[in-house]
Amino acid sequence: MTELNILVIDDEEKLRSLLKRLIALEGYKVYDTGTLTVATQLLKTHTIDVVLCDVKLQDGNGVEFTKFIKQHYPAIEVILLTAFGNIPDSVQAIKNGAFDYIVKGNDNDKIIPLLSRVSEKIKLTKKIDNLEQQLEQQFSFANIIGSSPALKNAIHLAEKVAPTATAVLLTGETGTGKEIFAQAIHRNSPRKNGTFVALNCSTLNKELLESELFGHKAGAFTGANKDKKGLVEEARQGTLFLDEIGELSLELQPKLLRLLENETYIRVGDTKEMKADTRIVCATNRNLATEVAAGHFRSDLYYRIAVFQIELPALRDRPEDIIALSKHFVSVYAAKTNKNIDGLDKAAIHALQDYDWKGNVRELKNIMERAVIMEDGPQITLQSLPFELQHCNNHGNEHAGMSLAWIEQQHIGKVLKHTGWNKTEAARILGIGLATLYRKIEEYSLKP
Repeated sequence: MTELNILVIDDEEKLRSLLKRLIALEGYKVYDTGTLTVATQLLKTHTIDVVLCDVKLQDGNGVEFTKFIKQHYPAIEVILLTAFGNIPDSVQAIKNGAFDYIVKGNDNDKIIPLLSRVSEKIKLTKKIDNLEQQLEQQFSFANIIGSSPALKNAIHLAEKVAPTATAVLLTGETGTGKEIFAQAIHRNSPRKNGTFVALNCSTLNKELLESELFGHKAGAFTGANKDKKGLVEEARQGTLFLDEIGELSLELQPKLLRLLENETYIRVGDTKEMKADTRIVCATNRNLATEVAAGHFRSDLYYRIAVFQIELPALRDRPEDIIALSKHFVSVYAAKTNKNIDGLDKAAIHALQDYDWKGNVRELKNIMERAVIMEDGPQITLQSLPFELQHCNNHGNEHAGMSLAWIEQQHIGKVLKHTGWNKTEAARILGIGLATLYRKIEEYSLKP
């Protein structure tokens, strides 16, 4: 049983003492007092989970004290005890936030089961609070890794717009982290307790996308057997993230514009206008201004979603962040696979820095996951990276991997592996001195 700290408030000393002993026998820690004055001090100086309080006390009323507790200590649960059942009092007690209201006399049979119910509620509340804190940390702007000026500028802009209701347009290449930014904007907004709903506009055809966004009435089309909520409704009091907004068909664009302008929409197959309450965050890897000029995107919708635009930098434009991100992903995947891998060796670092990263952070994340699976040593080595990274240096020059130094490194590595890392035997096979072999091992960061 989870230990609860319980405060018993009753001016009848014998009853209070009985309750205290009864509750303590169940393993709870109990404090007690006969006055609200002392109770108020105990609430300030002790961690209390549950208050058992008489309704009529010498220095006040338990129903009103419940209101005080819920205003100042909302996590505390209150159970009120009364000698005489009173419907108006019980109704007001529940309105003031009491967990329950019971009549004395039956309390010996009811108190312990009631405390068990309260304990379950408190455990559930704490679990939810912990999950909320984890979400806050996971989608905190502080957890977006990187120190490059371009990334810092994007974070600064996102922090500025997050507390507002303004629509946001996130732009940048695929894999730059647009959904992570959208989540962070949501979690740092007044809507953080609402739902974050994401939809990729490129994954559905026009008809399905409209139904997914706005919902439909039963009979609206073949297979629509019952009313269906749309994502706009699912994201009520939350945030709707529309990824790849540039893929939205010209037929649907006016309907999204109406949602943004009037905060209204109509379900497919319905005539009734519905009120929306969601914040819109959009993302695209396209140049929407060019799409407008080409007639593929409405200019009025573009200007409406681009009220506040944030450009996310490509990974190749923030090279100083590559190794920090790599180490982070290695740490994450090493923990998931129960491997003791700490960082990267010099050769791997050089290869990562020289690569072009056309897939941006998403590509780096996938490569680090693969590298952790492949690596058997204490650090990520060049050999655990994909072929294209081993062979491509100097920003994607496909012939750089065939340099004499690279071929020498690979050959020495193979010979060492063949001899089981017997350096004397390896040096004999290679036809070089043992001191030269040791120098080459250090130069190329070779490891067993």
